[in-house]
Amino acid sequence: MDSRLTEQLQTLVEQIGSVVVGKRAQVEDCVACLLAGGHLLIEDLPGVGKTTLAHALAVSLGLRFTRVQFTADLLPSDLLGVGVYERSREQFVFHPGPVFTQVLLADEINRAGPRTQSALLEAMEEQQVSIEGLTRELPSPFFVIATQNPGDQLGTFALPESQLDRFLMCLTLGYPDRASERALLAGEDRRASIARLAPVMAPAALLAAQQAVLRVHASDALLDYLQALIAATRDGRWFAQGLSPRAGIAWLRAARARALLHGRDYVAPDDLQGVAEQVLTHRLQVAADSGRGRAAQVRALVEAVPLP
Repeated sequence: MDSRLTEQLQTLVEQIGSVVVGKRAQVEDCVACLLAGGHLLIEDLPGVGKTTLAHALAVSLGLRFTRVQFTADLLPSDLLGVGVYERSREQFVFHPGPVFTQVLLADEINRAGPRTQSALLEAMEEQQVSIEGLTRELPSPFFVIATQNPGDQLGTFALPESQLDRFLMCLTLGYPDRASERALLAGEDRRASIARLAPVMAPAALLAAQQAVLRVHASDALLDYLQALIAATRDGRWFAQGLSPRAGIAWLRAARARALLHGRDYVAPDDLQGVAEQVLTHRLQVAADSGRGRAAQVRALVEAVPLP
């Protein structure tokens, strides 16, 4: 394992954590999601630091950052871009939308209508968009951080399963503890804190780290354990429907990223367990007679499947 890469990643986590105070675990999950080449969904109340996390991450990596406020009247063309006829050139000229960036914050994504939500599908899965018959590549790296308000709030549209599956992880930040909240109250404005940040990794180094994730070793015993966990989700005892093969691949990719972030070149069972809730809770529906929430059900399943 490259010790310099491990040091860079830990410095990245610490710098973001200096702005998003008291949320080290969530910051690590966010960085692991980016390393794994996935996209992140943050579901929480307004004002707990979702935008701050996204902005601090982009600045710390020297990436272009764009924030889009999703509303009920936002159109797909507002997000992807549109061709405009220019008389001087006697042709249509494409004007790229905000999706042509490296870190896209889709703020309150579930306040937009289904058509606009779906406009992100191809971008998130293929890193490209098809507009007016042409396929246009998006920048690399391309990372979507979407936030959504709790579904019981007025004016929200539930994300469809196909959209949810495009997110590698789903996190909740929650309220800060008392000491962290005191630091926020007594400290400087978060925007001023972000303005003082300097990149700790270049975009090229991030792309190299994403390639390093693919080389993290997963033993046969580890894969046996993962398959046992996946099979348990499908037996009908825990969830209404089990994980798809694509979800299993995503789970392993997230575990590889967590291992790399912790300075290891192999995946341990702790890595699968450590990202289980983040990867599974938004993909699974709890069985009707369980009496538990999704996160608690995932924890119970992981505890029930024996280690290899």
